[in-house]
Amino acid sequence: MHRVSLVAAFGGVLLLTGCKPAPSPDLAASVNGRPINYAELDKQYQIQFSNPATPPNEDQVQSQKLELLKSMIDAEIMLQRAEKLGLMAVEADVDTKLNEMKAPYTQEEFQKQLANQKMTVDDLKSQLRRELSIQKLLNKEITSNITISDADVREFYNANKGRFNLPEPQIHMAQILVTPFADSNVRNLKNSKAQNDQEAVKKIQMIEARLRKGEDFSMLAQNFTEDPNTVSSGGDLGFIPESSLEKASPELRKLILSIQPGQHSGVIKTAEGYRIFKVFSREPAGQRELNDPRVQQEIRETLVSRKDQLFKAAYFEVARNETKVENFLAVKIAAAMAQKGK
Repeated sequence: MHRVSLVAAFGGVLLLTGCKPAPSPDLAASVNGRPINYAELDKQYQIQFSNPATPPNEDQVQSQKLELLKSMIDAEIMLQRAEKLGLMAVEADVDTKLNEMKAPYTQEEFQKQLANQKMTVDDLKSQLRRELSIQKLLNKEITSNITISDADVREFYNANKGRFNLPEPQIHMAQILVTPFADSNVRNLKNSKAQNDQEAVKKIQMIEARLRKGEDFSMLAQNFTEDPNTVSSGGDLGFIPESSLEKASPELRKLILSIQPGQHSGVIKTAEGYRIFKVFSREPAGQRELNDPRVQQEIRETLVSRKDQLFKAAYFEVARNETKVENFLAVKIAAAMAQKGK
């Protein structure tokens, strides 16, 4: 019964599309008549799904390509809107962003990074141009128009006072972690991974030496930390309750409490590997008041983020409604499924 209804559903799709001329076999989708070719889709697929831990089967490949194509269609919709409004990124924008990305690497390291992702510099510049254009569009159309009043902040604070009441002291801290185990999930900017204990010791000592010379903790964390959960935030662990440190290790709590705000520890050996901690600040227990600038900032950032997500979601939907989209890959998959069901 379920199989019949599935075939009928796909059959209905095919009836709606069957009277149209057959698209070019090279065409995966069309957005307002602008093509997205299979060659382009396959190239993006190779970039995003290269070297999987477990090779996907054909159904999984098609599912991944369908999701990827949907994101490419969405991006094309936004790009056409940016183009219409004269908000496309210029070459200088692209070059500036490219130079920022290249800054942590030598030329050889950067080329290796591109090769690992099966990309050329032109591929990267094209990707950056699309991303920066969409960012420019959304900033102009949405983010720059969001306003948060003092009344909004006060209302949020009064409705969420418990959020700003700290039941115990907390420490805002960060870490750089180096482990002696091979791990394919490490994604720091230098693509740096110790393979054994000897390499781990050498690497953490190098990082500590650079910290002593005054190099930025956050940048070193982005370049070298082997913690996948904090690499993008420069090792930032957020605010940690003191009791959590006590549960993890009384010795560790004592050591962290000895670090002055703005300072970092030496190398600490733990079960997971070697760590260097930095303490940014300490928050005492108690109610944080509305006139605290940090409370104001946190509330405004929360409210802006909420409105930004809501308005962007609505903006995307309105843009889709105003766009003629044809997804030929989806039709092709539906046709194959209907054929199997006969």
